[in-house]
Amino acid sequence: MSEEEKLLKDAKKLPWEDRLAHKNWKVRNEANVDLASVCDSITDPKDPRLREFGHLFRKTVADSNAPVQEKALDALIAFLKAADSDASRYGKEVCDAIAAKCLTGRPKTVQKAQEAFLLWVELEAVDAFLDTLEKAIKNKVAKAVVPAVDVMFQALSDFGSKIIPPKRILKMLPELFDHQDQNVRASAKGVTLELCRWIGKDPVKSILFEKMRDTMKKELEAELANVSVGAKPARKIRSEQDKEPEAEASSDVVGDRPSEEPVADAPQEIDEYDLMDPVDILTPLEKSGFWDGVKATKWSERKEAVAELTKLASTKKIAPGDFSEICRTLKKLITDVNLAVAVEAIQAIGNLARGLRTHFSASSRFMLPVLLEKLKEKKPTVAEALTQTLQAMYKAGCLNLVDIIEDVKTAVKNKVPLVRSLTLNWLTFCLETSNKALILKAHKEYVPLCMECLNDGTPDVRDAAFSALAAIAKSVGMRPLEKSLEKLDDVRRKKLSEMIASSGGELAGTSSVQSSVGSTTTGNAEASFVRKSAASMLSGKRPAPVSKKAAPGKTGGSKKDGAVRNESSKSVEPPEDVEPAEMGLEEIENRLGSLVKPETISQLKSTVWKERLEATLSLKEEIAGLQDLDKSVEILVRLLCAVPGWNEKNVQVQQQVIEIITYISSTAAKFPKKCVVLCITGTSERVADIKTRASAMKCLTAFCEAVGPGFVFERLYKIMKEHKNPKVLSEGLLWMVSAVDDFGVSLLKLKDVIDFCKDVGLQSSAAATRNATIKLLGVLHKFVGPDIKGFLNDVKPALLSALDTEYEKNPFEGTVAPKRVVKTSVSTSNSAGGLDSLPREDISSKITPNLLKGFESPDWKMRLESIEAVNKILEEANKRIQPTGTGELFGGLRGRLLDSNKNLVMQTLTTIGGVASAMGPTVEKASKGTLSDVLKCLGDNKKHMRECTLAALDMWLGAVHLDKMIPYIIIALTDGKMGAEGRRDLFDWLTKQLAGLSDFVDAIHLLKPASTAMTDKSADVRKAAEGCISEILRVSGQETIEKNIKDIQGPALALVLEKVRPGYVQEPFESAKAMAGSLSKGVSKVSKSTSNGTLKQGNRSRALPTKGSRPDQITSAHDIAIQSQSLLNTKDSNKDDRERLVVRRIKFEELRAEQIQDLENDMMKFFREDLQKRLLSPDFKKQVDGLDILQKALPSLSKEIIEVLDILLRWFVLQLCKSNTTCLLKVLEVLPELFNTLKDEEYCLTEAEAAIFLPCLAEKLGHNIEKVREKMRELMKQIIQAYSVAKTFPYILEGLRSKNNRTRIECSDLIGYLLETCGTEINGLLKHLNMVASLTAERDGELRKAALNTMATGYKILGDDIWRYVGKLTDAQKSMLDDRFKWKIKEMEKRREGRPGDARAALRRSVRENGPEVAEQSGDLPQMVPGPLFPRQNYGISEQVLERNPVPQTIAGVNGPTDWNEALDIIMFGSPEQSVEGMKVVCHELAQASNDPDESAIDELVKDADGLVSCLANKVAKTFDVSLMGASSRSCKYVLNTLMQTFQNKKLAHAVKEGTLTSLITELLLWLLDERVPRMEDGSQLLKALNVLMLKILDNADRTSSFVVLISLLRPLDPSRWPSPATAEGYAIRNQKFSDLVVKCLIKLTKLLQSTIYEVDLDRLLQSIHVYLQELGMEEIRRRAGADDKPLRMVKTVLHELVKLRGAAIKGHLSLVPIDMRPQPIILAYIDLNLETLAAARMLTATGPVGQTHWTDSTANNPSPPANSADVQLKQELGAIFKKIGDKQTSTIGLYDLYHITKAYPKVDIFSQLQNASEAFRTYIRDGLAQVEKNAAAGRTPSSLPLSTPPPSSLTLPSPDIPSLDVKPLMNPRSDSYTDDIRASNINPGTLDAIRERMRTMQLASEPVSKAMMPTNENLSTDNIPPMNQQNIPPSQMEAETPHPHPVGLPMDEKALSGLQARMQRLKGGSLEHM
Repeated sequence: MSEEEKLLKDAKKLPWEDRLAHKNWKVRNEANVDLASVCDSITDPKDPRLREFGHLFRKTVADSNAPVQEKALDALIAFLKAADSDASRYGKEVCDAIAAKCLTGRPKTVQKAQEAFLLWVELEAVDAFLDTLEKAIKNKVAKAVVPAVDVMFQALSDFGSKIIPPKRILKMLPELFDHQDQNVRASAKGVTLELCRWIGKDPVKSILFEKMRDTMKKELEAELANVSVGAKPARKIRSEQDKEPEAEASSDVVGDRPSEEPVADAPQEIDEYDLMDPVDILTPLEKSGFWDGVKATKWSERKEAVAELTKLASTKKIAPGDFSEICRTLKKLITDVNLAVAVEAIQAIGNLARGLRTHFSASSRFMLPVLLEKLKEKKPTVAEALTQTLQAMYKAGCLNLVDIIEDVKTAVKNKVPLVRSLTLNWLTFCLETSNKALILKAHKEYVPLCMECLNDGTPDVRDAAFSALAAIAKSVGMRPLEKSLEKLDDVRRKKLSEMIASSGGELAGTSSVQSSVGSTTTGNAEASFVRKSAASMLSGKRPAPVSKKAAPGKTGGSKKDGAVRNESSKSVEPPEDVEPAEMGLEEIENRLGSLVKPETISQLKSTVWKERLEATLSLKEEIAGLQDLDKSVEILVRLLCAVPGWNEKNVQVQQQVIEIITYISSTAAKFPKKCVVLCITGTSERVADIKTRASAMKCLTAFCEAVGPGFVFERLYKIMKEHKNPKVLSEGLLWMVSAVDDFGVSLLKLKDVIDFCKDVGLQSSAAATRNATIKLLGVLHKFVGPDIKGFLNDVKPALLSALDTEYEKNPFEGTVAPKRVVKTSVSTSNSAGGLDSLPREDISSKITPNLLKGFESPDWKMRLESIEAVNKILEEANKRIQPTGTGELFGGLRGRLLDSNKNLVMQTLTTIGGVASAMGPTVEKASKGTLSDVLKCLGDNKKHMRECTLAALDMWLGAVHLDKMIPYIIIALTDGKMGAEGRRDLFDWLTKQLAGLSDFVDAIHLLKPASTAMTDKSADVRKAAEGCISEILRVSGQETIEKNIKDIQGPALALVLEKVRPGYVQEPFESAKAMAGSLSKGVSKVSKSTSNGTLKQGNRSRALPTKGSRPDQITSAHDIAIQSQSLLNTKDSNKDDRERLVVRRIKFEELRAEQIQDLENDMMKFFREDLQKRLLSPDFKKQVDGLDILQKALPSLSKEIIEVLDILLRWFVLQLCKSNTTCLLKVLEVLPELFNTLKDEEYCLTEAEAAIFLPCLAEKLGHNIEKVREKMRELMKQIIQAYSVAKTFPYILEGLRSKNNRTRIECSDLIGYLLETCGTEINGLLKHLNMVASLTAERDGELRKAALNTMATGYKILGDDIWRYVGKLTDAQKSMLDDRFKWKIKEMEKRREGRPGDARAALRRSVRENGPEVAEQSGDLPQMVPGPLFPRQNYGISEQVLERNPVPQTIAGVNGPTDWNEALDIIMFGSPEQSVEGMKVVCHELAQASNDPDESAIDELVKDADGLVSCLANKVAKTFDVSLMGASSRSCKYVLNTLMQTFQNKKLAHAVKEGTLTSLITELLLWLLDERVPRMEDGSQLLKALNVLMLKILDNADRTSSFVVLISLLRPLDPSRWPSPATAEGYAIRNQKFSDLVVKCLIKLTKLLQSTIYEVDLDRLLQSIHVYLQELGMEEIRRRAGADDKPLRMVKTVLHELVKLRGAAIKGHLSLVPIDMRPQPIILAYIDLNLETLAAARMLTATGPVGQTHWTDSTANNPSPPANSADVQLKQELGAIFKKIGDKQTSTIGLYDLYHITKAYPKVDIFSQLQNASEAFRTYIRDGLAQVEKNAAAGRTPSSLPLSTPPPSSLTLPSPDIPSLDVKPLMNPRSDSYTDDIRASNINPGTLDAIRERMRTMQLASEPVSKAMMPTNENLSTDNIPPMNQQNIPPSQMEAETPHPHPVGLPMDEKALSGLQARMQRLKGGSLEHM
C-alpha cells in the first residue's frame, strides 16, 4: 500500500471536522465525496446527523482547491436536498461563503453554487439568500456579479413573487442599470423583464424606468412587447411540497368534485402601493408656506398653496402622519367661493386618499358629507373632480359600505336632484367594487333606500337607483330584492330585470367555477439543475427548461407563458451553448482514448516542425477514416487548438491544421458553434498572412456553411476591431465581401454590418481597410438596394463619391438566390434578414406636443417650420421609420392639407409622401384615412398642386400595393367636389400604374367609376376614363369582366363589349355624347330644387330622396358609425377644420343649396339618428320634438354641444329664415337656454361662430311679428353681454344698412342701449353715430323716431360734444335733433339727472382727483369693455408718479389735455382710449424739447421722466389686455411710440430709475413672448415696435442700471407676472424663453463693454453678480454648469469680460461685496480664476505673481521708505488745488490751476501725490487736464466752456481732501474716539481692525512698486508728502469712473487697498450691512 493510500485510509478514521480541514487536498476531496453520499442516504429530514453537518459547509465551500470546492458544493447540495427548513439557520453564513468564493470559479462550480442558492430558497432561507445577493452585486469584479444576478433571476422565475419579495429586488436593480459591464446591465434587464411577468408591467415601469437611462428604457420598451404577464411558479418550497401527497390523496377520494387548485395557483396580485417607499410630505409642506397661502385673501394665492399640497400628495405612497389640521383646512376650502380653489382642494383630498389609504379613513369620513353636498355644483370641472375623489376614497379603502350608510341616506334626501343622482351613481360604483361579504352585510340598508328613489321625480335619480339595485343583484343575487320587487309596478320591474340581465356576467350564486385542464408541475429536487441566464430574457423568447434525466412522466415548465407543457415538450432542445469551457490537454487526451494514436499526439507535441507536420498529415488520414465523426468533432477541434495550437510558427503545419478543421466542419453533420469560437480567432489571424490566407478564408467559408454567416460575422467584429495587426481587419473585410456574395444577406444583421463599416472600416487610417470596406458596402448594395445610402449620409464626401462608384459596379438586383447555402437550419427569428433588417427608427419621442401645436399655429411660418421639422426627422431616421406614434403626426399633416396657404399644402403633400415612403407597408394602418384627404387635393384648379398630389401618390404607391389604395381612389372619383382636371389627372395616373402590371384582379372595382366618367361633361375626363378602362380590361381578365359587366351602363358598355366580344358593333359616339348631355341637364335641374332646406342632388350615384327621408350616403373606410347611446357623437369632430371654411362676413346672405347639403351631412355624422331625422324633417312638429330633446339635454351635454356649436348655429340660421312661427318661437325659446349654458361653461363664441349666427340674427331682428321681435331683441342683448361688445357692434351697425325698416329700427334702438350701458368706450361707436343721425331723413316715422331717441341718448352722455359726431345734416335734420335735445334737457331736469354731458365731465374729474378705483366705487365710472379673464399682479411703480406736484383742478376740454401735467394725469388714470389724447401731448412736448438747441426744455422734463416711464410701463399691460379683448390696437401703438420718444433722448433715459427700468423691461419682454400678440390687430407691427423699443432702451438707458436689472431678471419669474395662464410645465418653458431673451440683451450690452466700461459703475455691477451667485450657491452652480445653463453662463461671461478689460484693477471695485465673509464670496474665486486664465493666455499683464490671491491678510517685511525733505509751499499749493477739484462748484477752476502748475513745473509728477486715491479721481484729473489743454489751445476760458465730463462729485459725493503736512498718516494708531465710534455704530471692532491691518500690509507691499513707477524730480522730492488720506471718501466715490482712452494699470495690491479703504469707511459709518 502506497503512502497516499495509507494516508487516505487513516484519514477516514478522523472526525468530519478534521477530514474536511485536512492539509492534504485529496483527503478533503474524499471527505466531501463521503459526506455527499451520507447525505444522499438520509431519508428522514429530522435525522440528527443533519444537525452535525450543517455548520461544516461554511468552510468547505470556501476551499482554495477548485476540485475540492466543487465536491464540497456537491455535498452541500446533497445536504440541502435531505434537510428540511430547520437547516435554514445555517443559511446566512453558508450563502455568504458561496458568494465570496464560488461565483468566480469554474463554470461548473458557478452552476453548482447557483443550484445551492436555489435549494436554500427552497428551504425558506429567502432573507439570507437576498442579503447575500445584496452584497454580491456590489462586487468590483463583474464576473462575480453576473452569476449573482442570474441566480436572483432564476429564483424569481422558479419560485415566483410570493416567495421572492419583489420589493427587495426592485431596490437592488437601479444600482445595476449603471454598471460599467454590459453583461451585468443585460442581466439586470432580464431580471426587470421577469419582474414584469410576475407583478405586471405598469408597477415596474413606474418604479424603475425613471431610474434608467433613455437608451436602456427604449430597449426595455421594445422587449416588453414579448413579455406576457401572469406567470406561475415552477417550483415550490419544501413545506408546500410535503403537502402535495396529501392533496393528491384527498383529490382521489373526492373524485369529480371541482378542483380549487387552479385558483390557488393563479398569479399573485401585486399591489404597486406595497412596492413603494413612503414619502414624507408634511415637512416640505410646512416649508412651502402652505398655511399662509390658504389664509390669503387672494384666490390665486390660496389656489397655489393647495396646488402645492396636491403636487406633494401625488406621490404613490405617503408616510402616515398628523393630517387632521390639513383636512380641516381642506374641508373649509371645498366650500370656497372661488371654484378653482374648491376644485384644487377636492383633487388634493383625492391624492391624499390614494397615498395614505387606510390611514386616511377617519379624515375621509370627516369630509364625506361636505363632498356629497358639493355635488350640487353644475360646473363639469367640479363634478368631475368630486367623482374622481369620491371613487378614489372608496377604492383606496378609506371608506366601506357600512361607514357611508348615514351620509348616503342624507344625500339622497337632498333637495337638489343633481346631488341625489350623483350620490346614487357613486353608490353604484362602491357596490360594483366591493366584495360579496360586505354587500351582504349592508344590502338591507341600501335596498329600501334605492326603492324609495325609484319614485323620484327626476329621471336621472331614478336611473341611478336602478343601476344601484342592478349592482346589488349582480353581486349577491336576486334574493335580497325579491320582497322589494313585489312592491314595484310591472314597468319598473321589467326595466330592473332588463338592467340586471344586461349588466354583464352571471349573477352571484349561479356562476360555476371551472377547473383548468392539467396541473402545474413543480420543480423536483432530484431533477438536474438547468442554469438559466437573466440576459436570455432579452431575446424575446425564453427556452423551456427541460431536464434530460427527468422521469418519463415529468414535464418541464416553460417560463415564457407559465403554461403547463405535455410530454411533447421534451423534444424542444435548450439553446446551444456557444461559449466553450476550459479543458486541459490531459483531459483532452483522456477523452480522446483510442480515437487518435498516442504516437500522433506525442509527435504533435514535438519541438521539431517536421515531426509536427508529419503528425498533422497522419491525423488528417485518421480523421478521414473515422466512421462516426459527428460524436468526436469538438474533442478533435480542441486537440488541434491545444497542439500544435494557434501559436504554431511553421506555415506548413498551420496550413495542415486549417485544412483539417475545414474538413471537419464541412464533413460533420453538425459542427457546434463552440468549435467555431475555439478556432475563429486563430483563423482570422491566419487570414492576415499571405501564405495561409487562401486556406483560412476557405475555412471561414466552411464555418458559415456549418453555423451560418450571421454567427461568424458577429464573432469577427470584435476580433477585427481590437486586433493590433491592421491586416486582420482589411483582409477580414475582403473575406466578408466574398461571404456576402456567396450567402446573401438573408442571415445577416444588416444594421450591425453597416455600423461596423461606418464606425470601424471607414474610420481606419489604412487605405486598404477603407477600400475593403467600400467593397463590402458595394456588395451589400447589390442585395439591399439604394436604401443603404440613407444610413451613410454622415460619411465624408470623398468616401461617399467612392461608395457611389462602387454602387455602380454592384447595381441592385432585387431578390438574388445565394450561391451557397447553410447546412443546418439557422434560426433567424431574432433579426429578419435582407432588406427588412435595415433598421426602422422609432420617432414617437420626436413627435412632441410643440411640433403638433405648430401645425395649428396662426403664423404660416410656424406651420412651415413644423412641416420642415418632420422632413428633418425623416432625414435623421435615414427615411426608415416605425409606425409608433405617427397617428398624431398624420393628424397634424391632414389638417395642413386644408391650409389657406397653397404653398404649405404642396409642402405638406411632399412630406406626407415622404412619411409614407419611410414607413413602408405599415402606413396603411397608421395613416387612418390620410390618403383620402390627399386625393381631395386633386380638386384644386392649380396644375402645380395636382402635380404635387400625384407625386405624393407615387411615393405612397412605393410603400403599399395598389390594391390597398383602390377603395380611396373610388371614393375620390365619385366625389362631386373634385373638378374635371383632377378626375382627368387621376385617371391618367391610374392608366400609367396599370400599364406596368400584367395581372391585377382588383382593378375591376375601378370599372364602375370609370364607366360613370364616360358620361362626364369634360372631353378630357372622358378621354382619360376611356384609356383607363382599356387598361382595367387588360389586367382584370375576361372572366372577371363578364361577372361585373351588368353594373356598366352608357358609352362605357360599348367600349367593354368591344374588348370582350370583338363582333359587337359600337354605337356612334355622337349618340353617347347626346345621352351624356341630356343626363347632365337632368342633373342640373334636379340640383336646383330644394324643399324645406333639404337639398335633393342628383349628381351622385344615389336615388333622389323622398319627402321626410334623408339621402343615402356613400360609405367609406373611415366613416364614423353613429352611436345610438349618445345624443351627440363628437369622437372624430374637427371643429377647427370646419371653422376654417367659414367665410367671415358681416352682411347676411341666404344659405345656398350646397351649404344646406353640407349642414345635413354634418348633422348625420355627429347627431343621433332620431335627433337628426327630427331636426331635418320638413314637418315642423317633428322639428319641435327634436328641439325638445335638445333642450332637455343642454345641461348634461354642454361639452359636446360646444364641439358641434357651429353646426347647431347653422341649423338655427336655417330655421330663422323659415316662415313657420311655431318652430321659430321654439327656436327662440331654446337659444337663450343654449347661451346660458355656454355662459355657465365660461365659453365665448369664436369669430367663426359669430360670423355664422350674428349676421342672420341682426337681419331678422325686424320680424313682422311683435312677439318674435321681442324675443330676438332680448336674445341679442343676452349675446352682447356674453360676447364681446366691441365684436358684436359691427353686426348691429350692418343692420342699419338693411333694406328692412323694422331691422333698422331695432338696430338703432340697440345702439342706444349700447350707449346707455357701455358709454362711449366701444371702439368706433361715436364715429358711426352719423349713420344713426342720417336715419332722421327717412320717410318712415317709426324709423326717424328710433334714430332721434338714440341721438338723444347720446346727447345725454356727450352733451354738446355730440354735434362733432353727427356728420353732415340738412337744416331740417338739425332742427329735429335740436328739438329732441331740448326735450331731453327738460326730461333730465324733471328727473333731476343734471345737465347733458355732466356725467362725463364728473367722471374725468373723479378720475383725476381720486383715481379709477375710487371712481368705480362711487359709481361715476361707467361699465368698461370687459377685461382679461386672467388677473395679473401689477408690478408698476405708480406711487412714484403721485409724488409730483398736485394735480391741477382744471378739467380737460373736448379737445383733450392742454398741458403736460394734465396729460400725465389722463395717461395714468384714464382708459386706454382716453390716455391716447394724453400721450399725444407728451409726444408733442418731447418733440419740441428735443429740437431745443440749448436743451433747457429737456432739463425741465428730466424730473418727470421717471414718473412718465413708470406710468407708461403700467399702461403697456392695460392697453395690450384691452386690445386682446377685441378693441383697437391704437392705444398700444401710442404707448410704445411715447416710450420710444422718451428713450431716444439720453438725458431722459438716464433719469429713469432702476426700479422703473425693471418694471418696464420685464413688461416689454413678457409681451414679446406672448403668443397672442401676433393674432392682435397689427400684431406683427407691434412685435417689431417692441423689439426696436427694447434695443433703444439698451442703447440709451443707464448702463449700470441696465446690467443690474437684466442680471436680476435671470432669476425665475413669478407666474403671476405672465399676461396669460399656463400649466406648471408651460411656466417652465416660458421662464426658459424669458431667460433666453434676457441673455440676448446682456450679450448686446457685454459686446459694447469695451467701449462703455467707464460709463458703468463696476462696484454696483459686481455687487449684483455677487448677489446672483450667492443666491444660487455652489451646489446649484455645479449642477447648472453640468446642464450648460444659459443664465449662469452669461453671468460668468460678463464677469470674464470685466476682468479681461480691467485686469487686476477689478479687485478695487469690490467695495460693495463683503469680501471678509466666511465662507468667502463665490465671485472672488471666479475673479482669481479669470485672472489666472487670462494671464496664462497673455491677454493681460499681471502685476504680481500669477495666481496670487489677495483676499486674505498677508504680511510684508519691507519697511516703509524713509521720508525726505520737500518743498512745503508747493505741496500746500497742490493740496489746495486738489481740494478745489474735489469740490463740485470749483472743480473746473481747480483743473485750470493744476494745468498752470504742470506748465510751471513740467518735471513734477503730480500723480505721485495721488497714488492712494481712487482710480476714478485720477482718471478724472487726467481727462480734465487734457480737456483744459485743448480749450487753452483754442483760446477758451474756463467760464465759457464747462468740462465735457462731470467730476465724480457731480453725483453729490464729497471730493477727497488733500491733507496738509501736519496731518497724521492713515496708518497711525487711532485715538479712543475711534473705539467710541465703533460702539456707536454696533460694528465689530475686529472687522475694522482686520481691514486696517490688511490695508497696512497691502500699502507696504505696494509702495516699492509705486516708487519704481514714479519719475525722479531733481527740483522736488515727494518723499515727505504722506500718502493721501481717503478716510473722508465714501465708497461710492469709486462708482463715478469717467471714460479714459488709455487707462493706467495700477498694481494689484493698490487696487485691492483702495477697495478695502472704501469698505472700512462704510463700516465706520455703519452703512454697510453684511449680505
